[in-house]
Amino acid sequence: MEFILADISTICFGVLMNIPKRAYIPGGIIGGLVWILYVIMYYQLHFGLAMSNLLAAIMISILSLMAARKFRLPMIIFNVPALVSFVPGGQSYQVVRNFVLGNYGTAVSYLYQVIVIAGAITLGFGLGDVINAALHYRPKKWKNR
Repeated sequence: MEFILADISTICFGVLMNIPKRAYIPGGIIGGLVWILYVIMYYQLHFGLAMSNLLAAIMISILSLMAARKFRLPMIIFNVPALVSFVPGGQSYQVVRNFVLGNYGTAVSYLYQVIVIAGAITLGFGLGDVINAALHYRPKKWKNR
């Protein structure tokens, strides 16, 4: 069920971003698969918030490059919609809400979560690019073979 919901949310965000229609299904599959991977890592394997988001972002980056090569579309078309499920919007709302209500300890706790999630996603995309470059690197002397 969570795969289907993550798939639908990814596709809907892709529609809002006006990505090509041929990218809806592959983008949705990437979003759904990575969400299931995240749920398994966070709730069943207890990897923690930062590690689960980091590994999910790495997987988004790797799968997005694979889809971009297969469908001959820019990688960003698959990256951004798949990322929607991981954006810490709920925690950001709680930061502002608790600051306004004067619950500074709770607000700082949520702020920490937002920073950890955003940092893990950013680092994950960077590491995903490094992994993609390592996997697809061919020295110049081998390019003509």
